[in-house]
Amino acid sequence: MAYIPHQLPEDKTTLIKDHLKLVDILVGRMVTQVPAFMNRDDMRSAGMMGLIDAANKFKPEKKILFKTFAEYRIRGAILDEMRKLDWFSRSLREKQNKLSRTMADLERELGRCPDENEMAASLEISLDEYQRLLGQVSHLGCVSLNETLDHTDQGRSFQEALEDQRSDSSPVNRLEKMELTKTIAEIIGQLSEKERLVISLYYYEELTQKEIAEILEVSEGRVSQLHSQALLKLKTKVKATC
Repeated sequence: MAYIPHQLPEDKTTLIKDHLKLVDILVGRMVTQVPAFMNRDDMRSAGMMGLIDAANKFKPEKKILFKTFAEYRIRGAILDEMRKLDWFSRSLREKQNKLSRTMADLERELGRCPDENEMAASLEISLDEYQRLLGQVSHLGCVSLNETLDHTDQGRSFQEALEDQRSDSSPVNRLEKMELTKTIAEIIGQLSEKERLVISLYYYEELTQKEIAEILEVSEGRVSQLHSQALLKLKTKVKATC
């Protein structure tokens, strides 16, 4: 097939705009090829950087169609981002697992949820270091209400348990959901006052972290820490009772 010279616009911005759909097409094709920790937004953001890079480095004299060159750059950028996120997520998961183990050990030892000072002491770090650690793992979404409670294909989530499930599911399923909801409600009652407020305002009132920070008169970073610790307690106690 004969090569048809590509008409490169003088304005690279126009070149990028003309190929924006290519990013979405490739994201759609690759979404099943990447791990779950990388979502479509991550992929599209990386793909856009690849498209921009392609526009900057494209040389028509090499007799390669821009679309072909851009596809190569976009795919490469998405795979590079996947590798970076995988390293980041694995590093944070190790920290999360350490927090979870410490929380569970203290829970058994004390017979109640440990507070921040007790967690910091058990980890042999300062309170400030512990709070910074909570802030770090919050970026992973490691203890989200959407996280599965068990490891089966039919795994339930905190979010599902908190929702009003008036479906036509079997009586056994409805009873299980009611029991889980009751368990979570009891555990929430054992959280500190600020932790309960954060959970309530974030998941029931659907406020942003900035809005919650203004209500509690603390920083957004502190809201993130409280959110992480509250959900860490929920996850640890629910797994112990399920």
